[in-house]
Amino acid sequence: MKPLKEKVSITLDEDIVQKIRELAENDERSFSQYINMVLKNHIKRQEISDQ
Repeated sequence: MKPLKEKVSITLDEDIVQKIRELAENDERSFSQYINMVLKNHIKRQEISDQ
């Protein structure tokens, strides 16, 4: 069973959006998939550093 997803609306700087689009395309992921992956990795690193 796939994890539940929730739609959110955020505002990002234009240059950040463009860079994420490029990185996502290079990684063969959608914009949303790429942001989700980056945020998951960031959270994992934060949890490790908080230990």
